[in-house]
Amino acid sequence: MRHRDGRYRSALAACAAFGALAGTVLAGAAPASGAEGGGTAIAPGVTYEEFDIPAAKGLTHAHVLSVDLRNARVRIDLLHPDAVGARATVSSLADVSGAVGGVNGDFFNITESQHPGVEATGASVGPAVASGRTLKSAVPNGQRFGPALPPGTTTEDVLGVGVDHRVRLDRMALEGSVGAAGRRLPLGGLNQYALPVGSVGAFTSDWGAVSRVRATCGTDTNRAAPCSTDTYEVTVRHGRVVSSADTPGSGPIASGTTVLVGREAGAQELRKLSEGDRVRITHRLVAATSHVPYQFAVGGYPVLRDGAPLPGLDAKTAAVRTAAGATADGRRLYLLALDGAPQYRTGLTIAEVADAMRNLGADDAFSLDGGGSSTLVTRDPGAATTTVRNHPTDTPERAVANGIGVFSRP
Repeated sequence: MRHRDGRYRSALAACAAFGALAGTVLAGAAPASGAEGGGTAIAPGVTYEEFDIPAAKGLTHAHVLSVDLRNARVRIDLLHPDAVGARATVSSLADVSGAVGGVNGDFFNITESQHPGVEATGASVGPAVASGRTLKSAVPNGQRFGPALPPGTTTEDVLGVGVDHRVRLDRMALEGSVGAAGRRLPLGGLNQYALPVGSVGAFTSDWGAVSRVRATCGTDTNRAAPCSTDTYEVTVRHGRVVSSADTPGSGPIASGTTVLVGREAGAQELRKLSEGDRVRITHRLVAATSHVPYQFAVGGYPVLRDGAPLPGLDAKTAAVRTAAGATADGRRLYLLALDGAPQYRTGLTIAEVADAMRNLGADDAFSLDGGGSSTLVTRDPGAATTTVRNHPTDTPERAVANGIGVFSRP
């Protein structure tokens, strides 16, 4: 990472000169073993390094992948299990996909202690795009898992890479409808663990076999609110209604089949459908700013935009964190995961994460799931499996909903 050493060291010197620190100071970057100039090459266009960060709550340790997207051999894609409603470890996802490195991704539906008898789905909070294909859209803000969102951010926020190989921060909203018998209903969700109150959501084969009941629990502002008592489910195969049920079900969804789940007003609309009725279902994710199609997108929330931290970032709660950031031209991606070993576990506040990413060289940065989920892996040249570089706080390694995978052709 020699390209940013001057800026990095200058920032350290300036901060040290002022003494009292308002944010993070990246100090004494200790290159990884065998590194020269602050990084070890693990594949063409991809380097890894680790270093200490003295922060307000104590010393922490960072692990960073730097990815040069100008290199034609390099690409970024979503690491994910075979189903949206499933979890797997970052190392296993990287091993199966052939990634040379990666970190954990979005926050996810990890538990359902507020809804006894309801199965946690493992599905992520925000939108997800893998290899150019939309997997899911975002749950309502009040239904997300994880720390409170910073002011002005939403569950629709994504970090994505377009077909032009540039990293962007954006928002992706669901646009879709259910058309039947001359009526057209707006689609409120796609493969989501939580649907907006009164809406209809679509579940496809990408969802997996986990129960769809969770989608009708909570409200748009209260994740812990009781499950709806007014629900209905309709199965559509090859454009026709083939079955219905009063309660959302579970089990694999076949290719060419969509299960529509309605709650409250949405359930009442679905009850108007009869077996054999023709139904047309459309859905797509629409980006708020970019006209370049996304090859990859993952949910989380922005912490740094155009070189400036977002206003209102939490500067009090420190934790083990994972984050991603990009240079102003979107051609270099940084993936950071903090170490969860006991001596470093105080971690960083979100405000410190923004400073840390800016000092790395990022102009835009994005917070991902942290705590026990924070994991960074790399694959040594020629190795069959990846190595977990940080020390996750969870032992064994926590299974997560998705991750950011780095791929480099030989």
